[in-house]
Amino acid sequence: MKNEQNIGFADFLTAKRKIKQEFFNQVNLIVDWRPISNIINKHYSKGTSVTGRPSYDGLILFKMTLLQTWYGLSDYEVEDRVNDSISFSRFVGISLDDSVPDHSVISRFRSELTEKKVYEKLFKELNKQLEKHKIIVKTGVIVDASIVDSPYKPKGITTFEIEEDRAETERSDEQKQKEEETHKELKKQQKTADPEGRWIKKSGKTRYGYKKHKVTDQEGLVLGVLTTPANVNEISNLEEVLDTADIPEDAYVYGDKGYKSAKNEGIINDKKLKSRILSKATKGKPLTEREKLRNKLIGKTRFKVERTFGSIKRWFNSTCCRYIGLEKMHTQNLMESMAYNLYRSPGIIMSNSLKMAK
Repeated sequence: MKNEQNIGFADFLTAKRKIKQEFFNQVNLIVDWRPISNIINKHYSKGTSVTGRPSYDGLILFKMTLLQTWYGLSDYEVEDRVNDSISFSRFVGISLDDSVPDHSVISRFRSELTEKKVYEKLFKELNKQLEKHKIIVKTGVIVDASIVDSPYKPKGITTFEIEEDRAETERSDEQKQKEEETHKELKKQQKTADPEGRWIKKSGKTRYGYKKHKVTDQEGLVLGVLTTPANVNEISNLEEVLDTADIPEDAYVYGDKGYKSAKNEGIINDKKLKSRILSKATKGKPLTEREKLRNKLIGKTRFKVERTFGSIKRWFNSTCCRYIGLEKMHTQNLMESMAYNLYRSPGIIMSNSLKMAK
């Protein structure tokens, strides 16, 4: 009877999560905003507004960018929603008598924090708090990458070197040099295109933009983020991706066969981690039955990172690059990761409570 009551209460709370104010209250209970505010104030130059009044507190602006990410809003749209919605204004800490920061203030705030690489610090601080609440658990990590298409791709027929997604070998120095020369020419000729994006071919289709590489825990919560041009191959930068997260020794590293190489197995071993990278067949050497079974068992955990990418895209309407340039795209990826981790946190706490009650 006790378990049935707990399950009914959990269902009720899960339904209530969909109500904005309830969700915001849950986030405020989980997050201690003081260290977040301290990080922002250390790097953000508030100064004064054009009318000579003190500018808005950095925490207000950061919370507005969280709302912007959760609800897929532009700078203009989040300004309007905070003006119109009591729950939004209450979450960011603006009373009905206060004026709301306009879109230009939000844009300048994001640009300054991007330039000073503050979002990385905010991401790590939030994750530290989630780990303290046992929302994030680092017994194992999953690595994967996903392409983010840029709407600012070059127009017309291109002569770019196009990288094949999940290629088995890295590009040669000659190919890399040729590509860089081509992109320098692009920068001169097409001011409307994003010169830092790159071409890649995936499933026979050419795409232009960036690639977000993520490290998650075994439940898909994001621990580390690396943003690269789309043509960077996963097999060549596993160490750089793993370095974005604080991974304890002896943790398992799950990944698809695109990460499988002798070099990467050595990297995992040197970091005193345990490899759970999918085995792949090679020419003349098919997978053994043991390897097939191993892959199947690994897949039961590894798929959760794919759920993370899919949920971010679906929940936050994150279908393409919102900004131009690698640094700003990294900010987008970090904000989406923070928003995702916070969005899932109340549900994980409820699930943990139910497990303890049984």
